[in-house]
Amino acid sequence: MISIQNLAVEFNCNPLFDGVSYVINKKDRIALVGKNGAGKSTMLKIIAGLQSPTRGTVSIPKELVVGYLPQQMVLADTKTLKEEVSEAFDYLHKLNAEIDEVNAQLAERTDYESEAYQKLIDHLTHLYELVAMHGSENCEAESEKTLMGLGFVRADFDRPTSEFSGGWRMRVELAKLLLRKPDVLLLDEPTNHLDIESIQWLENFLKTKANAVVLVSHDRAFIDNVTTRTIEISCGKIYDYNVNYSKFVELRKERVEQQMRAYLNQQKQIQDTEDFIERFRYKATKSVQVQSRIKQLEKIERIEVDEVDNSHINLKFPPAPRSGDYPVIAEDVAKSYGDHLVFSGVTFTIKRGEKVAFVGKNGEGKSTLVKCIMNEIPFEGMLKIGHNVKIGYFAQNQAQLLDGEITVFDTIDRVAVGDIRTKIRDILGAFMFGGEASDKKVKVLSGGEKTRLAMIKMLLEPVNLLILDEPTNHLDMRTKDVLKEAIKDFNGTVIVVSHDREFLDGLVEKVYEFGGGRVREHLGGIYDFLEAKKIETLRELEMTPVQSREKQPQLSKSPTTAAEPETEQPKQGKINYAEQKARERVIRKAQKSVDESERAIADIEAEIAAIEQKLASGEQVEPEIYEQHSQLQKKLENAMSVWELACMELEELKGG
Repeated sequence: MISIQNLAVEFNCNPLFDGVSYVINKKDRIALVGKNGAGKSTMLKIIAGLQSPTRGTVSIPKELVVGYLPQQMVLADTKTLKEEVSEAFDYLHKLNAEIDEVNAQLAERTDYESEAYQKLIDHLTHLYELVAMHGSENCEAESEKTLMGLGFVRADFDRPTSEFSGGWRMRVELAKLLLRKPDVLLLDEPTNHLDIESIQWLENFLKTKANAVVLVSHDRAFIDNVTTRTIEISCGKIYDYNVNYSKFVELRKERVEQQMRAYLNQQKQIQDTEDFIERFRYKATKSVQVQSRIKQLEKIERIEVDEVDNSHINLKFPPAPRSGDYPVIAEDVAKSYGDHLVFSGVTFTIKRGEKVAFVGKNGEGKSTLVKCIMNEIPFEGMLKIGHNVKIGYFAQNQAQLLDGEITVFDTIDRVAVGDIRTKIRDILGAFMFGGEASDKKVKVLSGGEKTRLAMIKMLLEPVNLLILDEPTNHLDMRTKDVLKEAIKDFNGTVIVVSHDREFLDGLVEKVYEFGGGRVREHLGGIYDFLEAKKIETLRELEMTPVQSREKQPQLSKSPTTAAEPETEQPKQGKINYAEQKARERVIRKAQKSVDESERAIADIEAEIAAIEQKLASGEQVEPEIYEQHSQLQKKLENAMSVWELACMELEELKGG
């Protein structure tokens, strides 16, 4: 579908990549990988038509629809959530308006055998195909399903977008993009603002409903689950593998080993040739052989080993000063914003040396509780910070708070004190800011490079309690692995707020789940938590956002573990006879809606089949039959959406 030929990009005469060629095919699921600064985001911008290459071409068919989600964007805040998302269907409204115009022309004409009339029929058929390919009659139902999949609730639909945080507004743009159903989706780190459940929904959407996908992501589990092809940008070239990321890592290791063996063999050949030339340079009897070897040496095409393997971030947290046995003790902590209750009855104790994760849907209070621990915002209840606790805090927007107009060196020089100032160059080099890179202005750094720079600032003081709020956003795979190992080796206490399953796996031994205004304690790692939650999710998952953001239920004051049911559950099991009957009536009504939707779909499909049989017979038909066929197709799409919503409601009721 999209052909990239001999692409080259240079910045200030420094090549980013050169001679890059590949093709994006229909239904491709491509992971675009490479170290930070390799040019992944630049590549997406060029394909999206937002940036021009220095040389080369990107060939895109005229009617191909390309959708692009950047890492950061400026959003307008003048509409409600529903109004903003409805913009996704503007192109569909234009297609339908053109169909109406062509149908009006056909109704007025009588030259059924003319070439002009046939061209109109062909154009109309093409428009119908475009609508069928990209469109949906029930736009509102499609919008609701997508928004709810991304974590919104019905109460949000009429709220102004200005009321949502940056992460939620990014979800609005993602929803609009998915609803447009583009032929090629270009996604630049789409999971940075999504919680674990929304990531799983997006994974399923991309695997089952998307067309071609090219994505940049540092969430290894996400790209492994979604992609089947990996393109690596390295040393200004690309390496194209028809496998997912995990398999690519194995194949890449083999490739580099082969490069190294070939490099060493070539170096030996070059050294032997140079030794021969030097030994016999001044012997007349060997002049012919010497000249031959000199020419041979000049013709050798030098082998290079990928530079990405030659640079390595060196991250080690300073030894943690000893703190008290319990760095954080929370008792009956609550936080509200006006009438909106974020959480209540939060009670837990974090012991010295523990590494724990805060997880849950966005908006449930993870970062809010961190701010309470940091004493940045007022709260109710008691939060006690232990004896001699020194906190190192990495905020979610830490990289965005850097001054873009100063250099990398100046950024660290302004916060360094004492002897550390004499070692700034060494520290920057350990974080892959060596040489000229330390003199770059912060504003030209990639997202991952800014995150690394913000992390250096945090490491300048020894601490014994690390609080990291989404530390892996924008970090590449290798840097994330190094950070994970550094945290594992850190001898202090760690609280990590993250949605990255792969990063949390093997790192934390306890998970605190935020949801429904409560904080529940789960013993074990992140996959133990997810496995246990699958059982609960059958009954509770779909209700979680509604309960937490619309109903604000009564809250328990003590946490529960995955192995200990809450005290309210036995009471819920004793439903009296009247309540049971009322529940059964609601379920029967929902089942009836599903059955009626299925019958409606069958009736419409029968009508469509009858028309298509008539069209296939070759007999002359009235022009109105095309309009009738189009209306039935739209009606079928609408009925399918209604059926899906009815099924979702029935499953929710049965699960509850």
